[in-house]
Amino acid sequence: MEVRDESVSAARERLEHRLIGPVVFWLAIGTAIVHLYFNTISTLSELWSSALHFGLFGLICTLTTPMLKARSAAGQRIVLGVDVMLGLTALACAFYLIIFENDLYQRGFNFDTGDWIVSIVSVTLILELARRTVGWFIPVLCVIALTYVAWWGQYVEGLFNFPGLSWETVLYRSYIGGQGMLGSIARISWTYVFMFILFGAFLVKSGAGDFIIELARCAAGRFVGGPGFVAVFASGLMGSVSGSSVANTVSTGVITIPLMRKAGFPARFAAGVEAAASTGGQLMPPVMGAGAFIMASYTQVSYLTIIGVAALPALLYFISVGMFVRIEAKRSHAVKPEDDAAPSLKEVLKGGWHFLLPLVVLVAMLVYGFTPTYAAGIAILSVVVASWLSKYPMGFRDILDALAMGTRNITTTAILLITVGLIVMVVSTTGIGNTFSLMITDWAGGSLLLTIFLVALASLILGMGLPVTAAYIVLATLSAPAIYNLIAQSQLVELMVNGNLPEQAKTIFMLAAPDRLSLLDAPMDAATAQQLLSLVPDTFSSQLLEQALSPAALSMLLVAAHMVIFWLSQDSNVTPPVCLTAFAAAAIAGTPQMRTGFTAWKLAKGLYIVPLLFAYSPLITGDFTEMIRVFCFALFGIYAIIAGLEGYLEHKLNLLVRLLMFPIGALMLWPHGQLLLDGAGLVAFLIVLVWSSRCGKRFDGGHTGNKAGMSSAA
Repeated sequence: MEVRDESVSAARERLEHRLIGPVVFWLAIGTAIVHLYFNTISTLSELWSSALHFGLFGLICTLTTPMLKARSAAGQRIVLGVDVMLGLTALACAFYLIIFENDLYQRGFNFDTGDWIVSIVSVTLILELARRTVGWFIPVLCVIALTYVAWWGQYVEGLFNFPGLSWETVLYRSYIGGQGMLGSIARISWTYVFMFILFGAFLVKSGAGDFIIELARCAAGRFVGGPGFVAVFASGLMGSVSGSSVANTVSTGVITIPLMRKAGFPARFAAGVEAAASTGGQLMPPVMGAGAFIMASYTQVSYLTIIGVAALPALLYFISVGMFVRIEAKRSHAVKPEDDAAPSLKEVLKGGWHFLLPLVVLVAMLVYGFTPTYAAGIAILSVVVASWLSKYPMGFRDILDALAMGTRNITTTAILLITVGLIVMVVSTTGIGNTFSLMITDWAGGSLLLTIFLVALASLILGMGLPVTAAYIVLATLSAPAIYNLIAQSQLVELMVNGNLPEQAKTIFMLAAPDRLSLLDAPMDAATAQQLLSLVPDTFSSQLLEQALSPAALSMLLVAAHMVIFWLSQDSNVTPPVCLTAFAAAAIAGTPQMRTGFTAWKLAKGLYIVPLLFAYSPLITGDFTEMIRVFCFALFGIYAIIAGLEGYLEHKLNLLVRLLMFPIGALMLWPHGQLLLDGAGLVAFLIVLVWSSRCGKRFDGGHTGNKAGMSSAA
């Protein structure tokens, strides 16, 4: 945290510098224009675009984030001079690749002196830039990975033994070959991530942030504990366009946290609500941070499909945070502040309906079939046009400010994604991802639940040193195959239990276990199905899946596996000891950082419950009816578990009822597929809810009567 805080303060000083500030401003504008060109009408190769992406953001990063914090004025000038030289070097490395790429091909990929120098300098530079922006963890991890490929991997015994590649090959794949720094992850950075963060910057600059806050107050401010619901609703709306949990916390928290405290919520709870709700911004379509774009690249499933299946789970998460808010509002007797007059919906829409037009344009173009980057480009133009319908139309200066702000907002993410490309290159080159997946499966004994637990533990450990996006990329590369295979096997078991295994899939069993083939013609128990599956050799597993399940079903199972990892990767936002979102909220509320982190962690329990639904239920993989059924019962199941955790519903629960809430909630969440059991759990919960509500009314009546009596006596 101290390293990150120092880099932020140093960056602020640089941006306020009388010379560097304007240079960065115009450089950021130029970078934005170049990237708009890349994503709309450019015919440059992806490798050249990625190289320029690295060079431009390398220059911006060196100018805005000093190499070290100098104490004296002379030291600051020396550091600035070094940073300028390093930034220009990054840009020169990009142009070297563009100019001399064909020469390298003509030499048969044999390095000359210039290739050696540029490759080494480029890799060293990106590691240094990563150190400046996110600390030492990623650079050290990259050094370990690269030296594993070129040097010490050959000395490792067992599964992780790797014979090794020459340094020439490693450097070629790291920089020039378009597989590492300039590979698929960099392409995601300069396409999807840049365009949608720029889109969010234009929306914020046009005044959409204020509109979102007012819309949230109008929609949620009238409920019990309204200010808390305003925080949840506003963070969801803001996160849907910003995709950054910390930025979400800072932008909405300065309004919602004081509002919650004024209503009677405890300060630490108010900060926890804002942190938990803002974390959900990276789960809320259409932006989802960089997750949706990276997921689309990994799974080869369309971006539109991913944000479509992500909507219900995200809604489930935000409602779960809202459940905590309602319970705390009842317990704390939080009320709406008398001087907080929420505007009417008519007034809010009358003053800001035009802010909805860019979102309509974006979604319409995606549905019509345009690429996400082109749709984002048109949506950015529509923000400017829509602002002309308001009282404060965006002028030329506002457009420049939005371009500069969007570029600065993505600088850290761009550097991070370019660097993580090195790790992805090593994993794909060595095949260590498949090895790691096999190890996870072996450790878990083939248990999907235990596998998810191990991935959750790994995400928590990685989250202590990696931001969410990097943690997701690393975990997805290493563990997605294991989770995917186990989810797919559970689908196979279900088909076999019901006696619905397709005929073409039975031919695999004819080769593996011909004496058991007759068992497949009738329903069987799960244990028998598992035993039959264990007889199929690993070499035939993929063929069995392809024969038993349709390509569309397999694609959605892969999305489910990635969604499990993506959700679990978010826990570093709200889980101590490293929970930047909770720390940002604590700074606004003036509460202890660690205690606020634990509060946010409790409120974000949906991050751990909902991924289990991805793995065990058709919340993502089913048809619309199945998805809605799972969603509805999960809603009440989570509410029951939260009531058990809090010991409160509409009124305080006694110990017996409190303990009873956990099995009731589990009954509605458990993937048994029996509507009767789900209904029984729902009826039991509603009985407790009605009983608790009546107890609460009696208590509130007595409490009001006592207050009236005391007032009369006075």
